Amino acid sequence: MKLVRFGDANRGIAMILKSTAFEEGMKIAAKYTCDGANFSPPLKWSDSPKKTVSFSLICDDPDAPAGTWVHWVLYDLPAAVTELPEHVPADNKLSAGGTHGSNDFGNTGYGGPCPPRGTHRYYFKLYALDNMLGLEPGATKQQVLDAMKGHVLAETQLMGRYRR
Repeated sequence: MKLVRFGDANRGIAMILKSTAFEEGMKIAAKYTCDGANFSPPLKWSDSPKKTVSFSLICDDPDAPAGTWVHWVLYDLPAAVTELPEHVPADNKLSAGGTHGSNDFGNTGYGGPCPPRGTHRYYFKLYALDNMLGLEPGATKQQVLDAMKGHVLAETQLMGRYRR
């Protein structure tokens, strides 16, 4: 499986993000899009820094006609969480910890790929943080990015493609 890795320079180890639903740069199955069940894909990560307190996950599409479209914002996932199952509930707060932010569909939780035309890229970006953000449910991508400043220990991403 081909993975994109962004390392933690202080440790010399790269954090890894992968999915059993698609490989880096490959097609995302319709099941995880608006053309299917619109389930969030299963994600699993490893090699996070030892000082990680929480994770944030952002999925967006930079190829959207009106500019980058946000599909998923999830933050304050505890460091003990190293995977998300398929079809994460859209609840504001997850039972294992974690808080959903707002996507550009106007909802909390995951909103799958639904490109109007052409092939789009969907970046699932995972950040290991040295703190909990403590934001209320429904925070925007920008609010999460602002709160993360100065707290990112490592990051990684997984990119999938989809065309209707």
